[in-house]
Amino acid sequence: MRNTTVLISGASIAGPALAYWLERYGFQVTVVEKAPALRAGGQAVDFTGRTHMAVLERMGILDDIKRRQTGKTDMVIVDEAGNQKALISGDFTGGDIEILRGDLAEVMYQHTADSCEYMFGDTITALEETKTGVRVEFQHAPARTFDLVFGADGIHSRVRKLTFGPERNFVKHQGHYYALAGLSNWETEPHGNRERATSHAFNVPGRLASLGSSKAAHLYIFASPQLDYDRDDFDAQRRIIADKYAGLGWEVPRMLGELPQLNGFYLDSISKVSMKSFVKGRIALVGDAGQGNTLAGFGTGLAVVGAYVLAGELAAAEGDYTIAFPRYEEMMKRYGKLADGANAGPFLAPKTGYGLRLRNWFLHSRFMDMMVKSAEKSKNDIELKNYPEIIAAR
Repeated sequence: MRNTTVLISGASIAGPALAYWLERYGFQVTVVEKAPALRAGGQAVDFTGRTHMAVLERMGILDDIKRRQTGKTDMVIVDEAGNQKALISGDFTGGDIEILRGDLAEVMYQHTADSCEYMFGDTITALEETKTGVRVEFQHAPARTFDLVFGADGIHSRVRKLTFGPERNFVKHQGHYYALAGLSNWETEPHGNRERATSHAFNVPGRLASLGSSKAAHLYIFASPQLDYDRDDFDAQRRIIADKYAGLGWEVPRMLGELPQLNGFYLDSISKVSMKSFVKGRIALVGDAGQGNTLAGFGTGLAVVGAYVLAGELAAAEGDYTIAFPRYEEMMKRYGKLADGANAGPFLAPKTGYGLRLRNWFLHSRFMDMMVKSAEKSKNDIELKNYPEIIAAR
């Protein structure tokens, strides 16, 4: 086996999933994560179909996920007086299995912590590829050299920026923003005591405000050109929400009053990562770093399947990245093709009154069922190799 020392940037979902498989196949794995510890709770993420289940089962974590899964959350669209106008079923938004992002990260971390090195509270500051490896500089730790480096650090990937160029070249704004604040309605429920829940959302053209979603206590989605704001200034970001939603009815005034006290605030654009290639030399991207599409419903599955394929192809090629990386990229580009066209912003916060009425009609039409079936089919549209058996047989 060649190229056995690897560095993974990111310890959310794609990173620990990749670490699990690489360590199993004999690689020496280090994971660096800028947060000081695992992020608990967070928004709900989901898995759907035989492909996702096969990967989770082969990892040995499917039962752990089932024990921690949330229920489904139906989103009731209401008018200003609170009367129901439409319903987005939790069967559509929650997949076959839904789990809080933090719970999923903890499950994956528990399966890798004893066999992989984790560096919390640090980040990569420079990457220099040589003929024999990649020299990595960190914000705090001394520089080290690894055979291979993987960016599993999300849509704002630092590895992508250092390797491929500025974010603006690859991350395309999709015309909407979203904000999350407070605990998901599942974060306060004990494991094993989770049933179906209901959230409520109020729409006006270009704006949605929701209470009690599976993602957070408050969910805001609004249409906007690209905004210029400091991603570390949360007070300024809260003011953006207050300005965008000023003057609206329903429960919005109460929501805005609560907003300064709610923890876990997060604001970001609904964006898509577009890259001709997400591998370069000894460096490869996995998950949202290379194929991100915010709120499209494909990200978690793409991350876990991508980690499985990337590690499997590397092991099958006995560490030869010049063989493994092109195979990985070819498979994942085809698998992620449908996700490229998805955009949750116009669906959840249509910009016109006509768009709202059309969306509400669509939710109760046969076309909604067709869209659900198409999405489910796309999530299974990959012929997974059984890498564990292939490697064991060799």
